[in-house]
Amino acid sequence: MSAPDPIVTMIVPGRDVAAFAPAAVASLRAQTEPRWRAILVDDGSVDATSDIFLAAAADDPRFQVVRHDRAMGLGAARNAGLERVDTPLLGFLDADDELTPTALARMTGTLRETGSDFVAGAYVRSRLQGDSYVAGRVQPWVAAATAPERRRTTLQEHSDASANIVAWSKVSRTAFWEDLRFPEGVAYEDQVVAQLMYTRARAFDVIPDVVVEWRLRADGTSITQGKARVEVLVDYLAALRGGIAVLRDAGAHAAVAARLSLILTMDLPSLHEIAAEHPDPAYAAALDAFVADLRALPEYADARPDPSLTAGLAW
Repeated sequence: MSAPDPIVTMIVPGRDVAAFAPAAVASLRAQTEPRWRAILVDDGSVDATSDIFLAAAADDPRFQVVRHDRAMGLGAARNAGLERVDTPLLGFLDADDELTPTALARMTGTLRETGSDFVAGAYVRSRLQGDSYVAGRVQPWVAAATAPERRRTTLQEHSDASANIVAWSKVSRTAFWEDLRFPEGVAYEDQVVAQLMYTRARAFDVIPDVVVEWRLRADGTSITQGKARVEVLVDYLAALRGGIAVLRDAGAHAAVAARLSLILTMDLPSLHEIAAEHPDPAYAAALDAFVADLRALPEYADARPDPSLTAGLAW
């Protein structure tokens, strides 16, 4: 009996993630919805990542491998996968994270019922406890973006959705990506893309189901764990500016205010702490310029820090 035609392609980029890639591959194999294809993009790894990807493809024809001879960055790796998608739906999974077993069934099933352009689910952080990574609870800002379930909603109706900016929490219709690609050569490449998705969508769905366990690596090598480096901060602030600009250009002023509130609550306090101790004055200067830009926005008057979003933050 031939395998059923795939309905969704998962683009799985990774570089030097041999310690975690087997879990990502296993999470795909464990899906209750078997009609998937995965494009494993090795972005110039120097460890065994490529071997793990090739072994997966040799064992299961649903896996394909793309290999970059040199590191080109996460945006370029995702774009390389996008060029190879030939299924009606697509999604993303970073090769150091894991899908929950019912993630694809839930997301593809929702889109089948609603006809929306994409669906966004909840996610949790996974931290090392003892010898293994353990998933925590849904954080308050993620819950605000994804719960309760909303079908065929819009950014005007649900401005808090704009807080869910990660690429790997969503499954989309492939046609929606016809003229949408990730910026290359920068970190935090998914923030602007996410806001473009929300503002361009005719309708999207949000579901409270946890679809991804996002690994915070114990060695601190994740991009999101490198914000003490000036070059990473610059990319991060540029991504925040770019996302806000997309929302403002679309006239989504309530979403802008929501994003500003989240930035005031979640981002600025920790960044100011780093700046206070940072040896390079360029760090504080970049942060001060960013804050000045925020204060100049008309929507800033409606933005307020929300302490409830940091309640029990660690888990």
